Amino acid sequence: MLEELLVVAATAGSVGVVYLGAAARVVKQYERGVVLRLGRLRGEVRSPGFTLIVPFVDRLHKVNMQIVTMPVPAQEGITRDNVTVRVDAVVYFKVVDPASALIKVEDYKFAVSQMAQTSLRSIIGKSELDDLLSNREKLNQGLELMIDSPAVGWGVQVDRVEIKDVSLPETMKRSMARQAEADRERRARVINADAELQASKKLAEAAQQMADTPAALQLRLLQTVVAVAAEKNSTLVLPFPVELLRFLERAPQLTDHPQGSLQGQGRAQDAGSVPEVSQEPGPVPAATPGQRPQRPDETASLTTQADGTPGTGQQSRPTPGLADAP
Repeated sequence: MLEELLVVAATAGSVGVVYLGAAARVVKQYERGVVLRLGRLRGEVRSPGFTLIVPFVDRLHKVNMQIVTMPVPAQEGITRDNVTVRVDAVVYFKVVDPASALIKVEDYKFAVSQMAQTSLRSIIGKSELDDLLSNREKLNQGLELMIDSPAVGWGVQVDRVEIKDVSLPETMKRSMARQAEADRERRARVINADAELQASKKLAEAAQQMADTPAALQLRLLQTVVAVAAEKNSTLVLPFPVELLRFLERAPQLTDHPQGSLQGQGRAQDAGSVPEVSQEPGPVPAATPGQRPQRPDETASLTTQADGTPGTGQQSRPTPGLADAP
């Protein structure tokens, strides 16, 4: 009898151990357990830790509650300004309702992936190239809203969506590079022109100050000479003052001087040209002894020909008193 009891106890213990091994389950901290009994969902979700199920009747499904990082394959599309681009992104999501993620959708990861690809192509078609390159925060928010709206019913919550890279054609890259270079050149020219304007204002003030104090110009000239000589050059260039030119303009012309006119007449006579005799009355020459002085009205220019006869239109007037001369 005792042996039979021992055998029964051993058998019961073995069955209990087998049952416990078949019914025992361990749910990790980052997981939740969903039990299906004969294909029907049990009302409660098993929390992390040790739990038991009915062997061969219940089936425990563990759902990961961690944040899943899912890369979205690169999608090629045409933007609103007719530029072909290739954009890839990454989606961060997690399960907030294990029962819905297991029951309402066959594979929630695959569903989120397909929804992300569709939303990314839609965002590409609605956006312009400048928005894809510089205004990504707004596009990320719109993409997150488009993915999160249907995912809420699946028990999935989208935490964040990021556009990783935007691939452009080589021709578009070269065009953008030329545009950026032209813009930088424009800004450089504007800055240079602004500097010239400020410098011109300062130079105008300096010129006005030097005009009030002429000695300042000479001091500035000496400073320039010192600065040029400090370079140890073999050639020294001195600026020519503008005031000296103005002084020469105010100076009288050499041709206006009387001596200059007389020297011009002397050079004309040396060249063989016959000077014209002035018709204006000049000083009366002194009379020789025994000669009557001539009056100014009696003085006239006489032109003779080669034979000694008076020229045409000229009359020879004998000078009174010449025959009486001794």
